[in-house]
Amino acid sequence: MIIVCQKPLKRLKINGIALFPFIFIRKPEDKENNVLINHEKIHLRQQLEMLIIFFYIFYVIEYYYWFFKLKDGYLAYKRISFEREAYANEHNLNYLKKRKFWSFRKYL
Repeated sequence: MIIVCQKPLKRLKINGIALFPFIFIRKPEDKENNVLINHEKIHLRQQLEMLIIFFYIFYVIEYYYWFFKLKDGYLAYKRISFEREAYANEHNLNYLKKRKFWSFRKYL
């Protein structure tokens, strides 16, 4: 389910976020942004595979690992394996049909 949530996402400076089982987007027109929606759907699949809670735990651990190593929050975010998989495949709208279980491991 896609929910438009303008003010909180604007403050966070993000266009979308996947919090199982929802996709929150900032702009109503982004409901038609197939690339953004696909990126967030990849995260929903990752969350399911990691039994949701372990996704969030691993996400935070990996973020802080990279943050302390790189000393840059944005670069740390871009190095998270879940994000690397989602960014690498967001333009492939058929990716989730052929994606193998735990494919994010290739991006560790």
